[in-house]
Amino acid sequence: MWQQIRHPEREATIWAVWSSERPHLMPVGQPFDGYVEHTKRVSPTCLVHFERNRYSVPASFANRPVSLHVYADRLVFVAEGQTIAEHARCIDRKHALGRTFYDWRHYLAVIQRKPGALRNGAPFSELPDGFRQLQKILLKRPGGDREMVDILALVLMHDEAAVLTAVELALEAGIPSKQTILNILSRLLDNQPVPPVEAPQAFALQIEPLANVDRYDRLRGKHHAA
Repeated sequence: MWQQIRHPEREATIWAVWSSERPHLMPVGQPFDGYVEHTKRVSPTCLVHFERNRYSVPASFANRPVSLHVYADRLVFVAEGQTIAEHARCIDRKHALGRTFYDWRHYLAVIQRKPGALRNGAPFSELPDGFRQLQKILLKRPGGDREMVDILALVLMHDEAAVLTAVELALEAGIPSKQTILNILSRLLDNQPVPPVEAPQAFALQIEPLANVDRYDRLRGKHHAA
């Protein structure tokens, strides 16, 4: 529309006038961070209530106050000078009970203390497909809860995509176990190529064998049966 609307003071369009002025404008400094800040207290279940909805934060901040930065499209939770969680903002004008938005990573500290919570815990109903397939297999085994928790905890130390790839490769190989996933993950994270082995085409003997049975008799010595 600027290319069509005439400027009220000049014989040109608004677009042409703006294009001529643009090189002389001052550069924009730090972008304006427009948000509304609220102080919220995290519930014992690691949730923060806002606009009838509930959003999860890391379990280490349960029962503690946090700062909520409300943007038009997202919610950012800040504590101790750092961003601890971020969720897409859900705007629903219906007078309903609201929705709960979980991030399963926020509850890893909880299931490390209580592995049994992994079976029916609501935050873990939305795991990636590879983790869910592995969970169905491991929870049928004795000690499978603890093994699955240890595998999920790998995302705290390594890239989640790499851990998920290791899980998928273990499932394809038909060996879904913690040790197999750790071995595959270590190979994925090791970017150093294996050095080539330089071996000769054929091996040459330094001492050629002799067809001499007397050598055997000397090895036997005098300790032999009559």
